[in-house]
Amino acid sequence: MDAYNPCLLAPGPRDADDAPRRSITVHGAGPTPPAQAADAPFSTSLDSEMDYDGIFSVVRKAVRYAINRERSGLGLILSDLPPALGAFWEVGGNYIVLNESLVDAMRAMSSSTREFNSYVFVVLAHEYLHSIGYIDEGEVRKVTFSVISKAMGASHPATAMAGGDLWQLYPFLRFASHTGGRGARVVGKFDTESTRSYIW
Repeated sequence: MDAYNPCLLAPGPRDADDAPRRSITVHGAGPTPPAQAADAPFSTSLDSEMDYDGIFSVVRKAVRYAINRERSGLGLILSDLPPALGAFWEVGGNYIVLNESLVDAMRAMSSSTREFNSYVFVVLAHEYLHSIGYIDEGEVRKVTFSVISKAMGASHPATAMAGGDLWQLYPFLRFASHTGGRGARVVGKFDTESTRSYIW
């Protein structure tokens, strides 16, 4: 697999009048109320354009904050998977495999940077929690929601995504193109928070 250096992940192109190409309403997709900051320390952490490494850094910090658990040494692979599969982590493995077709669909259809980053954040958080010991799917869904709601607050779009069904919130994900033509690509810069002390 070829190493892949990610570009910034940002919402899709906008029309000439700078309005989103399609409006997607998720509770809390707008600015975070100032009063929420004390209760949700990461509520604004996904508001700017970020790469996968940046979003995963927020995942690690949020999990550490909420349940005081972590692991290092994970990598990320982008692959064209079937639309019903957002991502997976193989038990005992060191890689999260993320469905690039769904990421592309969310990039094109998201109404804000926060909403798009929240999608990637939720999917990575779910798989990261699998990798630190929450193997049962029902349990990891509950823990993912608990972690994200504690870190982001009740009105954040990531909390809505973690507490619901992404394919119901975003029906277009069911129809994301699945060509399988791009193959699998390793993201070259990922989980640098856990490696920067010994990799220059």
